Amino acid sequence: METAVGGIGEVIGIITLIVLVIVFRALRAAIIPLVTALVGVAFGILGLLSLTHFVEMDSTALILALMLGLAVGVDYALFIVSRHQSQVRDGMDPEESAALAVGTAGSAVLFAGATVIIALAALSVVRIPFLSIMGLGAAGTVVFSVLLALTLLPAVLGLMGRNIAYSQVPVLRRSAERSLRRQRSGAPTAGARWASLMHRRRWTVLLLGVVGLGALAVPAADLRLGLTVPSTNQEAVRAQDMIDDAFGPGYSGTLTVLVQGDTPKATESAAKQVAAQATELDDVASVTPAVLSKSGDTVVLNVLPSSAPDSVETEQLLTDLRAERDGVENSTGAQIDVTGTTAVNLDVAAKLTDALPVYCLVVMGLAVLLLTLVFRSLAVPLKSAVGFLLSLSASLGVLVAVLQSGWFSSLLGTQASPTVISFLPILLVGILFGLAMDYEVFLVSRMREEYSRGKSPEQAMVDGFGHASKVVTAAAVIMVCVFGSFVFADMQVTKGMGLALAVGVLFDAFVVRMALVPAAMSVLKHAAWWLPRFLHRVLPHVDVEGEKLTHQQSAPADLEHRKEALSGRR
Repeated sequence: METAVGGIGEVIGIITLIVLVIVFRALRAAIIPLVTALVGVAFGILGLLSLTHFVEMDSTALILALMLGLAVGVDYALFIVSRHQSQVRDGMDPEESAALAVGTAGSAVLFAGATVIIALAALSVVRIPFLSIMGLGAAGTVVFSVLLALTLLPAVLGLMGRNIAYSQVPVLRRSAERSLRRQRSGAPTAGARWASLMHRRRWTVLLLGVVGLGALAVPAADLRLGLTVPSTNQEAVRAQDMIDDAFGPGYSGTLTVLVQGDTPKATESAAKQVAAQATELDDVASVTPAVLSKSGDTVVLNVLPSSAPDSVETEQLLTDLRAERDGVENSTGAQIDVTGTTAVNLDVAAKLTDALPVYCLVVMGLAVLLLTLVFRSLAVPLKSAVGFLLSLSASLGVLVAVLQSGWFSSLLGTQASPTVISFLPILLVGILFGLAMDYEVFLVSRMREEYSRGKSPEQAMVDGFGHASKVVTAAAVIMVCVFGSFVFADMQVTKGMGLALAVGVLFDAFVVRMALVPAAMSVLKHAAWWLPRFLHRVLPHVDVEGEKLTHQQSAPADLEHRKEALSGRR
């Protein structure tokens, strides 16, 4: 596993560095987000390892923390460094620019990180220990990433001085200078041209986007959760096949029945009734003889299903066994429990299946509330929630198609299984929610800023998208590369996590945020920013992008310009 993760880390580093060099057009600026992300991940992993003395933690929790810490660490630093570099190129003092970048882009990073942390920490509400550890461990790594982005990063930017603006590499320097000249000449950026296209074809984009994501979501109707993970060890697979051929597929899915009574006679009577009823149930291959404890008040017997542990038939058999025990308990006074590894796995999967829609509703409700505070609008939060639901549904559809139905298994190295590992969907909801809100805030806040300056809704959307799309696109590409690299790991659980998160970010960033959001904003026009008057009075003003700070920063310069103009007239 260490070799696999090491190889993946090299791939992630190379791809991320290439993307950052393209964005910043400066090698030194590109290295900074990578370094701060690695420092944040190191702190997070060390913190988790120190907790292994107190709680049991498997490698999956560490891999999730590594995966998410790298992705958000690079992204959060990218947003701040991008703002800082732009300001320095415009002539601002580097130390002053670093402070302003943290006060503006850093505020959005703090909000985005808080949403990810809240969503991950909320996994503990499900009250499944291993899932709580995974959620809290990943949340802790995100905390370190946010803290370093707001403390270490501005210190590094201040020390870099004006070297952050341009590269010493001639090709990169010329490219940066050309880009700056185009920007100052007022030529539309690639993002602005794309937004204009989305505006002109808004109804077509909305129709194709919704229908396309809806079609990808169709396989999600067959989603079944379980804890059985296909093995990648060929020797283990062959041995399991031999056991299934010799003893039946249910041999590895034994259901253990524990009978406890007040007296040996009552216990034995109850055990005989349970064995007789179990034999008559569907999908039962055999029932082993009862084993009586020395005290005589406890009996254990095993029920062997005819089907595999993760099959629908075994799940139904567990339900039937528990339904039949009620009558025996009433007639004998004994306590009867159905347990064992298979029963525990099915119980956990059932609990997560029941918790998934509730958790999803809570997360979406939180999204609507937070975005209403940020944008002081009703339409924008509702649009964002619908977009999140579309990308989530499509991601679950792809997950089912690949992991359950076996699509592209030879390409991705995955193995088809009757179930999807039970914690993947709920993890996907929590992480994708935080990242979706991240992209939504950075995109739509720039649109709102342009609209507040008096521009028409259409022009505000185009200009705001043009300013923010480059950084958001780069952040999403890095996320997809980081998560997607783990699809080629050896462990099936790691493959599943990497696939779910990579596909989720791909759909949410490039379909929902880059296409559906500008199209929807063009359709909504002024209605996008409507808020009832009573909510205007009640809701606090949350300045996520640091607009007040920006205005305060520009006020002295404006005053100086006015003084110079007045003295010139005299």
